[in-house]
Amino acid sequence: MTIGIPKALIYWKYPLFWEAFFKELGFEILLSPSTNKEIVEMGVKVSDPENCFSNKVFFGHLLWLDGKCDWIFVPRLKTNKDKLEYCPKFFGLPDLAKILVKTPILTETFDERREEFGKSLRKLGKKLNKNRKDVERTTEAAWVEVEKNSQGFSKKIQSKKPKIVLISHPYNLYDDYVNLRIKEKLEKLGTEPIFIDEVPTNEIQNPSSKIQNLDLPEFHWEFGKEIMEKIQTILNHNLAGAIEISSFQCGCDAVLKEFVEKTIKANKIPFLYLLIDEQTGEAGIQTRLEAFIDTLH
Repeated sequence: MTIGIPKALIYWKYPLFWEAFFKELGFEILLSPSTNKEIVEMGVKVSDPENCFSNKVFFGHLLWLDGKCDWIFVPRLKTNKDKLEYCPKFFGLPDLAKILVKTPILTETFDERREEFGKSLRKLGKKLNKNRKDVERTTEAAWVEVEKNSQGFSKKIQSKKPKIVLISHPYNLYDDYVNLRIKEKLEKLGTEPIFIDEVPTNEIQNPSSKIQNLDLPEFHWEFGKEIMEKIQTILNHNLAGAIEISSFQCGCDAVLKEFVEKTIKANKIPFLYLLIDEQTGEAGIQTRLEAFIDTLH
């Protein structure tokens, strides 16, 4: 049996985990390819105009998998271990997927307000006729695979190049087509780009630090709290600039952007905000990046 996994949106919340999990359980895996023009166009055609760009990309990956596998895996992510909510659009993805494709949808709800992640995984395994022991063994092996491929923050932060933190959701940061290869562009401009999700959140702030911590609200979105905590960490280091990337029509980002920008600017760090969608052109992004980097010198 082959399980298809759309390589977009929720895939990037646990990169490498799901394919490792299903492979360890004995299934064949079919990942949709890296995002390309054809996939984006497919997603745009079936999307409601109110959908954010990231959702449109996900639907394109979903359609690419249709008819090529036995199941398409679309989990329903609701809350994380800290009881914080994922984006509301994540809640309905399995239901929308069942409407858009003919291939059966394999899903499970991950709501850690109600039950821990491992229990939800065991329920998913039961749907695939796998026992508890098999699921627990494969879960451990899958996390090991994720750890092996994690990128080293310490090496990047020690770089002599000007360090630029890229602030966004993983599905924008790690999809080179979506972000128009921003990491590559920044490297060619002589900087060291650091993705915000690479930043640890367990650093103790130096008591003599002059970091300006603003009075922030209690976020109920997992990414909001996570991003703001990681920003507090990265501010402990010598940072040359910060770039926030948002998908067009992302309602959550529209709120979070104000707090990100105020925090960065309060610490006198140059800030650039980029809004991306299916119409965004590389030339325009390149020009804005070059102008931004020029301001750092």
